[in-house]
Amino acid sequence: MRNSTPRFIVAALLIAAAAIFLHARAGSEVFPPRLELKQFPTQLGSWTGTDIPIEPNILDILRPSDYLLRIYQNPQKTQYIDLFIPYFLSQRAGEAPHSPQHCLPGSGWTPLENRRITLAMPGHEPFPANRYLIAKGDSRQLVLYWFWAHNRGVNSEYWAKYYLVKDSIRMNRSDGSLVRVTTPLYPGETADAAQQRLLPFIGEVVPLLNQYIPR
Repeated sequence: MRNSTPRFIVAALLIAAAAIFLHARAGSEVFPPRLELKQFPTQLGSWTGTDIPIEPNILDILRPSDYLLRIYQNPQKTQYIDLFIPYFLSQRAGEAPHSPQHCLPGSGWTPLENRRITLAMPGHEPFPANRYLIAKGDSRQLVLYWFWAHNRGVNSEYWAKYYLVKDSIRMNRSDGSLVRVTTPLYPGETADAAQQRLLPFIGEVVPLLNQYIPR
């Protein structure tokens, strides 16, 4: 805990500086055309998706400009993958993606493992993501997530803030999103096996992102 204190202070200062800078530059932002996330394909490979609504009180906390929460099932309907993408058209007023590491423990999930991985998708440069293993009672879930904006994926919310300021200067834009992909661990299954189920699915998701979160 002692070693994490300086990092926490630096992160808090970075977030505060980003908020002050973005507020100072408030004005006419650039909003490129994009598709709404409800148009995201319901068929990804062999997986078929069904939209799940978010309760109004949760939306009041998250405050996304647009979002996708969808459960994808395999043809046998014996496995599922949860895809969550909240998109923020502007982060100048303080709205921003929330890290699952803050939200999921508040929902009763206990973290068992948290580490960085690298996602290497065809047609895109490898980028870092988070692998987060959580538990609630006898249930286990594997969560892979990253922050995505302007064709760039980062695993850290602090790097996301850095690029937010940089892109605000360079592009006059402050839009961005989080991409979270979750699957349960089935009886006798390891986290590595669950990750192997998620990676081909993510390979279907990433090439589509720029249509909904403009590059």
